[in-house]
Amino acid sequence: MAKSTAPDGPDGDDDSRPPRVVALGGGHGLYASLSALRRVTTDVTAIVTVADDGGSSGRLRRELGVLPPGDLRMALAALCGDDEWGHTWTQVLQHRFRSEGELHGHAVGNLLIVALWELLGDSVAGLDWVGQLLGAHGRVLPMSSAPLEISAEVEGVDPERPHELTTVRGQVACASTSGRVRSISLLPEEPPASPQAVKAVREADWVVFGPGSWFTSVLPHLLVPDLAHALVTTRAKRLVALNLSPQKGETDDFRPETYLEVLREHAPKLGVDVVLADTGTVEDPLPLEAVVGELGGRLELAELSMGDGGPRHDPDLFATALERILVD
Repeated sequence: MAKSTAPDGPDGDDDSRPPRVVALGGGHGLYASLSALRRVTTDVTAIVTVADDGGSSGRLRRELGVLPPGDLRMALAALCGDDEWGHTWTQVLQHRFRSEGELHGHAVGNLLIVALWELLGDSVAGLDWVGQLLGAHGRVLPMSSAPLEISAEVEGVDPERPHELTTVRGQVACASTSGRVRSISLLPEEPPASPQAVKAVREADWVVFGPGSWFTSVLPHLLVPDLAHALVTTRAKRLVALNLSPQKGETDDFRPETYLEVLREHAPKLGVDVVLADTGTVEDPLPLEAVVGELGGRLELAELSMGDGGPRHDPDLFATALERILVD
């Protein structure tokens, strides 16, 4: 894992060191940002949501009472290098068993992470050990020391009552709802933050939000009190990377500026320095520029998409855009 000996905080005197970047999120969105960031800097820390309750993660969480390991596993896989070692370990971590028995659907990386948690009795130490084994280009931390549950206020679950609000609980239920998510909260309401995550935010040069599932991967970080306070008060600059397309249920019909409006609703004290958006997703930049300006930042447009028709970030294009911003 990359270690930095630079002075604490973004105001250190060593201009030669790489930028110290913290990326927040979960799942495929965080995977995309980390895949790009490790091409830009050797000092990356991922802070990952811990509210997943589906698939292999959900089964391990219910059976063993552990943090859901899936998004943490994906973050570690994203930080693997492009050499043979990195490619091989990425495949190992992401490999899922196919069988008629109890192992069916479990990811190897999930089992490896949970095994280390049980042996070491420390979730952060376990992730650090996996990172060392992989030769990961950065560090992965959970946002909270306890598994969390997402609760969402959803509009229009019943199509015959399109304006009625319904409470939906659980990450999978929130992400797959047929209605439109209006707001989220966490259960328990004031969960403990990972001390290492808070420290990383306070010592960062840049904090990166998104892309990713906005309500279930990005916004939850702002609902953990100690972590949210660190994100608001850190001397680091803040970058928001917008999604390439709306996500069914969570962000149906979202315009680019809507992501920022929702961010402001959930964290009214949070300032933003830069908003990065894909050129092809912003038909009219004026409304987006207006909201970015209200948050105190500037808008950066760049080609970020794979260009294959799917809503996927090209890691090289994403890295080029991030390098222009973070290493300016």
